[in-house]
Amino acid sequence: MKRSAGQFIFAVSILAFVVLVGTTLSLAASKSPTPKVVSVEERIKTLHTALKITPEQEELWNNVAQVMRDNAKTMDALVAARSEKAGTMNAVDDFKSYGEITEAHADGIKKFIPVFEALYASMSDAQKKNADTVFAHHGRTKSKAKGK
Repeated sequence: MKRSAGQFIFAVSILAFVVLVGTTLSLAASKSPTPKVVSVEERIKTLHTALKITPEQEELWNNVAQVMRDNAKTMDALVAARSEKAGTMNAVDDFKSYGEITEAHADGIKKFIPVFEALYASMSDAQKKNADTVFAHHGRTKSKAKGK
């Protein structure tokens, strides 16, 4: 039986969902308090160093860091709620829960863009080039390398 491209994409999406949720739930199920909040603090510190934030950029950076923290708290709450209900959710509830997480992720990106854009605008050309490298997705980087 032939499968359409839509069926293939749906199947791959479900597989990606299972992997993502499995990883996310295992983080939420760990006994450490707010695992993503802790990891977001580590990410904030790492990015601050990697982006070579100057003292003049600290206020703009603090806005970026706060959005990162807020987004992590939102995601932690949704993942915790999903984890608590995991044993009682039916398939429809499962997809609704995943949809809430997906929407929160999209909303978080929308909140992140303007504060990061303001920081990026304040950067020197060297910092911008560095930021472009720091935030480059591996697939995009490999595609560029293949095209050259």
